[in-house]
Amino acid sequence: MQFGGVVLAKLEKQAVLLLVVQALFAVGNALSGTFVPVYLWKASQSYTLIGWFTMAQYACSGLTFWLAGKWVKEHNKMNSLRAGIALSGLFYCTVLLLAGEAQRYAIPLGALNGVALGFFWLAYNVVYFEITEPDTRDSYNGWAGLSVSGAGIVAPWISGILITSMSGEKGYRLIFTLSLIIFAATVILSFWLKKRKSHGTYNWRHGWQQLSQKGNAWRRMFAAIVAQGVREGVFMFLIGLVVYISTKDESKLGTYALITSLVALASFWAAGKWLKRSNRSRAMLIGSVMIAVVVVPLFWKMSYTTLLLLGIGTSLFIPLYFVPMTSSVFDLIGSSRESAEEREEFVVLREAGLVTGRLIGLSCYLIVLPLNDSALAITCLLLAVGSFPIASWWLLRPLLKNGSYIS
Repeated sequence: MQFGGVVLAKLEKQAVLLLVVQALFAVGNALSGTFVPVYLWKASQSYTLIGWFTMAQYACSGLTFWLAGKWVKEHNKMNSLRAGIALSGLFYCTVLLLAGEAQRYAIPLGALNGVALGFFWLAYNVVYFEITEPDTRDSYNGWAGLSVSGAGIVAPWISGILITSMSGEKGYRLIFTLSLIIFAATVILSFWLKKRKSHGTYNWRHGWQQLSQKGNAWRRMFAAIVAQGVREGVFMFLIGLVVYISTKDESKLGTYALITSLVALASFWAAGKWLKRSNRSRAMLIGSVMIAVVVVPLFWKMSYTTLLLLGIGTSLFIPLYFVPMTSSVFDLIGSSRESAEEREEFVVLREAGLVTGRLIGLSCYLIVLPLNDSALAITCLLLAVGSFPIASWWLLRPLLKNGSYIS
């Protein structure tokens, strides 16, 4: 099977296995993660509670990246990966046991999920850097996006059907249980990933040292990553919640995820095939502008139809922004031998930028929505934070020029 000029069967076996682990992790989260905000909303009817759950998740994820960086760099990064998967299972197990009382523990639950995501994605990003090269990253990211989109096609759709077809909370209990089983299987599979060599000493102040150096390309890159995070901080949870609030039907939310993931599957495939280092800047410009433009139909009317247009439009154009953005970050990490040896610290720095941006975006949500939760207010918020990726492109133009990393 060929994708983006790379034959999957010819990839290093460890790379293929890492993609499978990521796909299973995505399936586990897609089954239940889409519906956790809905579950909390149904119990609380509070935008504020959802916001603080998400705030705890983002903050603890970023803190875990920084603290676990020493473990990943100096000890066994694969154990960090497994810990993240296991803690994700524990998160859904806890929600399952708390049932209707989960809303009372929204902040601790958000913190637990954040720690789980921090452990997993820190280790995953370091290993991803180690098994890819500049010429294969766009294709690998295309494959990764393809697998995540594939996970999002069927899992939420099945979850939505199960929830609506079962009385009370039986459907939620079933999907949380299924996620728990998938995470357990993923932990077992991860033991086939080889232990990778550790080297060097973790530098706790590395990120600050990079950003304090005048002319350092990471100052520009960090700002671009923050802009990326501002959008993610709101879009990652609010769109699904708004779809449910607009329809009051979990099955329609599942169908929404099915349709948008199908579109994303095709667009990530196309992005991996078409994108090269030479056309990243043009792709990022088109992608960043269009994922803001697709919010505009919501000003006409916030309905399932207009939200579906938003979802389809985002799925079509997000790869043009996301793939070059991700590839450029890791190319900068690998721009010199010294930089590559500090890959764990740079992955932590990248996450610090994302978390900073997510917290900024979420803070805007917590300011606006508790005061005014009208369709117009939500649409204005989505357009405002959804336009920040344009700033990412503008900041990265010098770094993207001819694939060179100049300040």
